[in-house]
Amino acid sequence: MQTANGNAAPKIRGVNLGSWLVLEKWMVPSLFEGLAATDETTWCAELGAAAEPRLRRHWDTFITEADFAWLAARGINAVRIPLGHWIFGPDYPYHRAYGEARHPFVTGGIAVLDRAFDWAARHGLRVVLDLHAAPGCQNGFDNGGIKDVCEWHTQADYREHSLSVLERLAERYRDRPALHAIEVLNEPRWDVPTDYLTAYNADAYARIRRHCGPQIAVVFHDGFRSHREYIGVMQPPAFEGVVFDIHRYQCFERADLDMDIHGHIRKSAGEWRDEADTIRRDLRLPTWVGEWSLGLDLKVVSLWAPGPYNHALEHMDALQENAAYRAYAAAQLLSFERLAGWFFWSYKTETTPAWCFRDCVERGWLPDDFRA
Repeated sequence: MQTANGNAAPKIRGVNLGSWLVLEKWMVPSLFEGLAATDETTWCAELGAAAEPRLRRHWDTFITEADFAWLAARGINAVRIPLGHWIFGPDYPYHRAYGEARHPFVTGGIAVLDRAFDWAARHGLRVVLDLHAAPGCQNGFDNGGIKDVCEWHTQADYREHSLSVLERLAERYRDRPALHAIEVLNEPRWDVPTDYLTAYNADAYARIRRHCGPQIAVVFHDGFRSHREYIGVMQPPAFEGVVFDIHRYQCFERADLDMDIHGHIRKSAGEWRDEADTIRRDLRLPTWVGEWSLGLDLKVVSLWAPGPYNHALEHMDALQENAAYRAYAAAQLLSFERLAGWFFWSYKTETTPAWCFRDCVERGWLPDDFRA
């Protein structure tokens, strides 16, 4: 990928701003206390009119300009901002999870996003907009908007609304100097047909390119399947400025949970290094790791996952645990630096430092300076 003046684009070293414009219960449990809700959809539907003041207070305090300044001061050069399909207000298709409320979501998130662009420009950060929650939910995860529902690919109006949101984002922010990329859909589930995804990705590219040139990247996720299913897809010269996104964690599969820390480090430094080189060779598209963390304990993110929740660090003392986290972080960074960039998940949580970039830096598990 190149910039508008023909120079190679800089390596992206970024952080996700998760659970800001799309709520995730495990990251901000205080907002869900006393509620049956498991995701932003059911949170808004359950609270009704009480949702607006709570959510606006969250928007104003969870991430502030001081956080953008803190990231920039440490050499982070980009933020990935997850957003929901409701970002522009009540023109989205109805879903039964909304209950009696035709439009349950709180309005005003677009003003928060406008403000984030101002902050990013002031502090020299690039912005990646990420359609994280699509109508009907694309993955059945809480982060897709409706836990245990995966119906995005079953209705034409869900698809069309997603494309409309992407085009409106491109039109609204095309002249903002901080805009770096738009991701067309976060983590569509493995059973959404690949043909459906590739057609959607191509249509999303066309809608974004109506307003943004190739200096603004169009990003698509692997959909939890091999990169080989995308060989030959969205190649130049017909497509320009396309980025392939993979997410890499080691706390969701049984084999990873049963692995000791040495196995996690070997996988990070060896298997993921080889995978990075293979993807670069096979796909011929810039690739970045849009999400990764130091999380090894499934229990903290276990809204959907069955136990047991054993993990590699549970019997370590503080010295051993700190050494393990530093080694695990370094092994991942070495592999991901072989690609076009990466985004840590996430900047901030209420629950666990292994998923909180700021905590990881302040504890010494991650570097405190990411400049080249």
